[in-house]
Amino acid sequence: MIGRIRGILVEKQPPHLMIEANGVGYEIEAPMSVFYKLPESGVEVTLYTHFVVREDAQLLYGFSSKDERELFRTLIKVNGVGPKLGLTLLSGIDAEAFVRCVQEGDSATLVKLPGVGKKTAERLIVEMKDKLDKWQSAPLLDGKPMIVGGEMAAAARDIEMEASAALVALGYKPQDASKVISRLYKDGLSSEELIRQALKSMI
Repeated sequence: MIGRIRGILVEKQPPHLMIEANGVGYEIEAPMSVFYKLPESGVEVTLYTHFVVREDAQLLYGFSSKDERELFRTLIKVNGVGPKLGLTLLSGIDAEAFVRCVQEGDSATLVKLPGVGKKTAERLIVEMKDKLDKWQSAPLLDGKPMIVGGEMAAAARDIEMEASAALVALGYKPQDASKVISRLYKDGLSSEELIRQALKSMI
């Protein structure tokens, strides 16, 4: 079991990233909550991981904290929720907000997330309500990294394309992703912040 990785951030293309540790590059999938906190490439990072072995693949999922990883592990134990949907949930809604939805029985908010129908939302609430007692609600902190240097027009296109691709990878329709990204983009937004705002607007 690979439980934690500390190494140099080599690549980040939501929802995928790569960390090099002791000469080995680990490909990791992570929710957007992780990408919001990542430094620039070339900087050392530490992620808590969940390792999944399937017949056709070995997959590694990364999280910023043990609590976030534990929430993911609790999610994927729910009938009908696999790792992909688990990442989508943690990307589309802040962990504390998700906990509040479960504790308050707010299925209306959960069904707005991609891949979550009414039955899945109700199942999440029923099966997880008694498992989230240790979670405390907390406000989500907003940060807005600025783009520095380079050709701004080209940078803007790259950021919009990266953000749209990330939303599609999380389960949104390409036309919906492109539309919301174009509407929300402003000079100075990083791709991570743009994705963050897009996800908020879709809930």
